[in-house]
Amino acid sequence: MITYLNGKLTELNPAFAVVECSGVGYYAHISLNTYGKLTDKKEIKLLTHLVVREDAHLLFGFADEAERTMFLQLISVSGVGPNTARMILSAATPTDIAAAIDSENVDLLKSIKGIGLKTAQRIIVDLAGKVTRSATSSEFSATPSNTKRTEALSALLVLGFDKKLAEKVVDKVLSANANASLEELVKQALKSL
Repeated sequence: MITYLNGKLTELNPAFAVVECSGVGYYAHISLNTYGKLTDKKEIKLLTHLVVREDAHLLFGFADEAERTMFLQLISVSGVGPNTARMILSAATPTDIAAAIDSENVDLLKSIKGIGLKTAQRIIVDLAGKVTRSATSSEFSATPSNTKRTEALSALLVLGFDKKLAEKVVDKVLSANANASLEELVKQALKSL
């Protein structure tokens, strides 16, 4: 899987971006949110997710981890494909979508083109408790502890632990030992879960 592209932005359109990496141009489908963040940039790091279908391999690009995480959660819902998830992320920020899910705001989701009542309700039911406004904040700092925190949370979520509980435990471990390595952080968090 292609996790990210780091290179020169050679073409930018509200629907796609072309990133040149070592002489190869990668075409990535993007949302309007990502488009807005990439405007006026020449060198970029575009986070990606590769969707493999019978008839195509589609690369989707994201300006930040919050948007990619929301995209992955949306496509996990039955009836929501990658293009629908991209449409949702073009209409609202990841924070707004998480708030709509948390508050069961069917009307906000229904107002997005291609989302009907049943799909909006299914998104809310399937993702209730899995997304939080703070987890989808696009303001990730570049400090090592935040990177370690994000990676540790990601590892714990992959292992099937509840997001809110994992966040509390990881924060507790980090407050006790801010210099812990990623491996130590995950091990100590696992002991507490």
